[in-house]
Amino acid sequence: MRSVLVLVLAVTLAGCGASGSGDSGDDPIRIGQIVSLTGNYSPLGTENQKSVALAVDAINAGGGLGGRPIELTVRDDKSLPDQSVLAFNELKEDSDAIIGSPFSNSALATIPLVDREEIPYVSLTPADEQINPIHPYVFVVPATSATYAEAALKYYQASKITKVAVAYDTKSSYAVAGAKGLQAKAQQYGVTLGPVEEFQTTATEFGAIFTHVRASDAQALMFWGTGAPGVAFTKQFAAQGLDIPLMLTGSQASKLFLDPAGPAAEGVTIAGSVGVVGSYLPAGELKTAVDELTTSFQAKHGYQPPQFAQDGYSGVKLLAAAIEKAGGTDRARVRDALESLTLTTPNGTYAYAATNHSGLTTDFISINTVEGGKFVPTEFSKAAFS
Repeated sequence: MRSVLVLVLAVTLAGCGASGSGDSGDDPIRIGQIVSLTGNYSPLGTENQKSVALAVDAINAGGGLGGRPIELTVRDDKSLPDQSVLAFNELKEDSDAIIGSPFSNSALATIPLVDREEIPYVSLTPADEQINPIHPYVFVVPATSATYAEAALKYYQASKITKVAVAYDTKSSYAVAGAKGLQAKAQQYGVTLGPVEEFQTTATEFGAIFTHVRASDAQALMFWGTGAPGVAFTKQFAAQGLDIPLMLTGSQASKLFLDPAGPAAEGVTIAGSVGVVGSYLPAGELKTAVDELTTSFQAKHGYQPPQFAQDGYSGVKLLAAAIEKAGGTDRARVRDALESLTLTTPNGTYAYAATNHSGLTTDFISINTVEGGKFVPTEFSKAAFS
């Protein structure tokens, strides 16, 4: 098992605006990536890394940024926060910007260093604490946990579901933020939460949770967690025969969940990026962006890009657009450019601002069901697409 992976992609590029202060016209643009290639979050990280490399390769092959090659250096955080900090310290001196880990705890451990070094940091994890309060150089790519929570509440309201049970991983900042997001806005959408059940990332058996839910008057159950617990929870839910719908989030919007969950996933509801169900989108700028990723990713890897690939590809697109807008890689100028950037990517249309470093709204989250081992948008989301 390799603890450090270094990937360098450098291809001759051409044309885009003047360089920022300190830029040299033909020096490479140096992007560092911290990613979970080993450990619990490797299923997310490996998909992130594939799509980041794919996006860099496409930009380079298409002429690049300002006549300068993109050089990508990758470090494995091993799904451990302290290793993310170590990786950042290795990358900070020789990187113009950094793409952060998909593991929320790793990202949160790294952000104090980002604040100190003042380097543009594009995060591939949706934990709300990264942007609430605002950290000047931190920008989040996936829709935040709170945004996912609100999208779920909108769906429950439209479905006339008023009582929802919740199970969440107390060791995951992503999951904790999701549970808090539900609690903050449930009343606004006419939803009462309960029972609210806790588990930890290492959990493998969820019988007690299902017993409590069965004894309640909950009309639906929402799961917040990442990785192996999502598969185990779904299989055990199916075996329990509970007659209420189960919803999971973008962490399960992937074949990496569908394949091991198998038949148990049939009929389950999954909230995910619109890009995951791009074939159902109407013609337009968003569908074009989704198709660009889907075509190239499937040609290279042989399967549809999952949620995590949508995030990685979008992160590179956002950084590239900001560097072009900034006219180079001066860190402060790239930060300012990100903060005023509006861009459509496979994840949706981002509209960052001084008071908004998350960029996406609930409009770009699709509520899907699993049918025949595939994600299909619900009638609720199909209506929203149109």
